[in-house]
Amino acid sequence: MNILVCITHVPDTTSRIAFTNDNTVFDKNGVQFIIGPYDDYALARAVELKEQNGGEITVLNVGEADADPTIRKALAIGADKAIRINAFPSDSFFVANQIAAVAKEGNYDLILMGRESIDFNGGMVHGMVGEMLGLPSFSPVMKLDVNDGAAHITREIEGGKEELDVNLPFVAGCQEPIAEWKIPNMRGIMSARTKPLEIREVADDAQHVALKNYELPPAKGEVKMIDADNVQELVNLLKNEAKVI
Repeated sequence: MNILVCITHVPDTTSRIAFTNDNTVFDKNGVQFIIGPYDDYALARAVELKEQNGGEITVLNVGEADADPTIRKALAIGADKAIRINAFPSDSFFVANQIAAVAKEGNYDLILMGRESIDFNGGMVHGMVGEMLGLPSFSPVMKLDVNDGAAHITREIEGGKEELDVNLPFVAGCQEPIAEWKIPNMRGIMSARTKPLEIREVADDAQHVALKNYELPPAKGEVKMIDADNVQELVNLLKNEAKVI
């Protein structure tokens, strides 16, 4: 089985976020970067499928040179080789276009990725890749089993879950509990140093989104304590101040 796993290089959720140059540039100083958590689920399931069915896993990242340690971690977890498209992942269409260009050359049975990245949270790339390749795409996939060229998947839908039988190949945006995250062991870390990491230039630099500026969310306000018997005041605050009802 030939599997392509697309991973993102994103700030750890515990990192303190700041911007420079009048809020137009993300300040990476002091920020710890990780594999996108949803991509981690996709990679973990790919490793399990490889263990069950044999084959090869390629990890793909659209990013700059600072993403290489993150890619090496994916190799340590169990991927066999890696490709990095040497470009800043500026928008969903641009990233999907790069993934599709690689996928067209690789004859992959499965294209897995997280349901969304945790930096921009667009949740659009898997659908775009499917459309560009003329393949079905499904998200968020919570369960994935493969047997004899077909897959049984479970995905989350509004109000419940949906089970589907799908022929390979297809694109899947993954989330928990499709697999448990895998921690690289020492053998994996050592072998990752010699696994191939290919750097490619962009296939098509068409970009449809221009970044104007970033904005931090407003600071949290003070907590207001309301007497348990004063329901009317609570309703009034929720309606007129918090504006949630």
